[in-house]
Amino acid sequence: MSVETALSTLTNAVPDPSAGLPDEIFYYISSMTPLVNVDLLIKDDNERVLLSWRDDQYAGRGWHIPGGIVRFKETLESRIEKVAMNEVGRTVNYDPIPVEINQMIHRTRDIRGHFLSFLYRCHLPASFIPLNTGLMAEDNGYLAWHDRCPRNLLPVHEVYRRHIDRLVSEQKTILADDVVIATVFTPERGS
Repeated sequence: MSVETALSTLTNAVPDPSAGLPDEIFYYISSMTPLVNVDLLIKDDNERVLLSWRDDQYAGRGWHIPGGIVRFKETLESRIEKVAMNEVGRTVNYDPIPVEINQMIHRTRDIRGHFLSFLYRCHLPASFIPLNTGLMAEDNGYLAWHDRCPRNLLPVHEVYRRHIDRLVSEQKTILADDVVIATVFTPERGS
């Protein structure tokens, strides 16, 4: 099969990539190019942070900040709103300027191995109670408010621990042996 035929087949299989991609195609593309995602640092009036439980082969098992991959021709703002609705079940107020931008590279992983992650400060009222309908505490998507950063935060989100615990420090981190995370932008630094 020629490259042109393969591309034509893929184009016919995904007529509207802005609606998302089938997993097989998404995983293939993620092995060829960096993915751009938004992460939502959702806090309430009491400075608690809303985290979601995750357990999958790529991220591992633990708490993480809700987030999602930006779709083709989708704005960052639109993805923030969709992540809030899909993962939290409601809209959030958010600052349109990211708190920071991180480049995350998993050196030993080819699928989902390179991200440009935009972290946004978001807000919900302290009265918000996650629904968690039909979910147990360690089911994917289970939401909980946290007063402090939990011990079992996903390793890839360790870069956010200082925001969850309200600490401020310069950040360039190597996590484990296979993940490099470099903060490439914070508003305070300007770059």
